[in-house]
Amino acid sequence: MSSRHVPSLMAVFAHPDDESLFAGEVLARHTAAGARTAVVTATWTPDTRRGAELAEALRILGAGEPRMLGYADAKVPQSALGSPRLIEAPLDESVGRLVTHIRQFRPEIVLTHDAYGGITGHLDHAHTHRVTTLAVQAAGLERLYPQAGAPWQPSALYLATHPHSAREVLCELIRAGKAMNTVPDEWITATVDVSPWLKQKWAAVLAHRSEVERGAAPGRLAGFPAAVRERILATEWYIRHDPVASRPVASGPVSPGPPGTELTA
Repeated sequence: MSSRHVPSLMAVFAHPDDESLFAGEVLARHTAAGARTAVVTATWTPDTRRGAELAEALRILGAGEPRMLGYADAKVPQSALGSPRLIEAPLDESVGRLVTHIRQFRPEIVLTHDAYGGITGHLDHAHTHRVTTLAVQAAGLERLYPQAGAPWQPSALYLATHPHSAREVLCELIRAGKAMNTVPDEWITATVDVSPWLKQKWAAVLAHRSEVERGAAPGRLAGFPAAVRERILATEWYIRHDPVASRPVASGPVSPGPPGTELTA
């Protein structure tokens, strides 16, 4: 039996369904290998339909109970009644809320959206990237947010992204006229083959039934022939950032590689 250490992992995404679409394979793989995994969702609340759907998706992925920052979706005020939209909330407050989750869970790896906010550049996605980037650094600094618990510094931050070479496949998913924000292929530091976990990932995506019903990304995917859907979902791409440049990281950076490259701490 292998004794190889699989790093603990926390994914931080803007909306319920982002975790399944962008990181479903990595979450399922790490859980199956015995690692601790968790998901923090910046918008919506547990008492909404989408909150319940998130709980079901995380059960399928083995990623624990929902952890939600409780802000409103930029386009759906009723997603968190009485709370500000994520993009309008005080930055210091939202960073502090996430620092609390990081220090409580103590992940070795944190995942989030890239700086574009993903291929469509959704406002909530881009802002979640900003909040997460700041929180990952702040979590390790003892004088920042002392009320959030003892300092904890994750070893690596991975950004879920899409390379230029994937544009042809992704254009089948993105509605005509929408921007496609991709990055140079050489920026990619982890390319993950989803195929061994595709059934589980797709089941988690389908758990977000309201998004299927309204024709959002899960609904558009559900309408495609299986072969087209599998081609779109077949790979997850990440860019690695080391939160503290001077801190030694035993495993070193992940080098660009073929599908199957794992995320390391």
